[in-house]
Amino acid sequence: MTELWTAYGLPLATMLVYIGVTVGALLLAVAYLTYAERKVLSAMQQRQGPTLVGPFGLLQPIADGLKLLSKETIIPAQANRVVFLLAPILTFTLALVAWAVIPVDAQLVLADINVGILYLFAISSMGVYGVIMAGWASNSKYAFLGGLRSASQMVSYEVSMGLVIVCVLLVAGSLNLTDIVTAPRPWWVQILLLPMLVVFLVSILAETNRAPFDLPEGESELSGGFMVEYSAMAFALFFLGEYANMILMSAMTTILFLGGWLPPFGIGALEVVPGVVWFALKVSLVLFFFIWARATFPRYRYDQLMRLGWKVFLPLSLAWVVVTAGCLMVMGALPS
Repeated sequence: MTELWTAYGLPLATMLVYIGVTVGALLLAVAYLTYAERKVLSAMQQRQGPTLVGPFGLLQPIADGLKLLSKETIIPAQANRVVFLLAPILTFTLALVAWAVIPVDAQLVLADINVGILYLFAISSMGVYGVIMAGWASNSKYAFLGGLRSASQMVSYEVSMGLVIVCVLLVAGSLNLTDIVTAPRPWWVQILLLPMLVVFLVSILAETNRAPFDLPEGESELSGGFMVEYSAMAFALFFLGEYANMILMSAMTTILFLGGWLPPFGIGALEVVPGVVWFALKVSLVLFFFIWARATFPRYRYDQLMRLGWKVFLPLSLAWVVVTAGCLMVMGALPS
């Protein structure tokens, strides 16, 4: 066991400390992402947002957590108890374990594996199981339909996300996330990948069930969707999982398209700022896009959602793989 943990040259105690710090930082980030979302949405809608609990309302996320922790978990009489409780645990756990391969700085990563992007894509693809399990185990038609909606929605947009990632891999020539960040990208390559950045940003909205693609739930037809029967900490785990997935997808966007921990525009003078800070700022920028989209766009109809994924994004991303490979061959920039 010790040999397994020290495979990357770190002792077991250091590994455990790193894992604890990562999980703690992620939980804190999730808590205050909810605060930031409330503040940004209230500013866009000319409201105050949280102001009463603590200075500037900073303790509101903690108050919300204590409220959910103190409530009773109600399980429907006809529900499958084991699957019902396992679904939110699975959703939240998957959002945490994906961070094992995320490099937040040049040497700051738990497992710098050669197939890190495949690991991330596999973990994000498994997230649909938690939603399906919740919808089926609740023994509610509303929850079941919400789970089915989410399954088809997430699978549909994962296809486009996979093809977008292929375009990035053609440029980087590696599945290692650190190599993807440090791979040289001339200005024309950045422009070549710009349409795929747009496709990826829209796809991660659908992948995380965020507005305007929050179709697994709907006030008019499905009530709370797959979460309609959940309460207390079981609901909180779904809630935490959603926001942790938002941060994870923002980190993926940062690594694939925004240069990871590197300073923007390759400006060497900005290297005095630690890479972790640049990484956090870029992730925050993508998270602002999540919140801005929620405040701006109305919810799509389900047929519009499927049409966008299968009839627009899929052929576009498939064609762009060919375009990217062709441009790299013509310019002699294919990685060896």
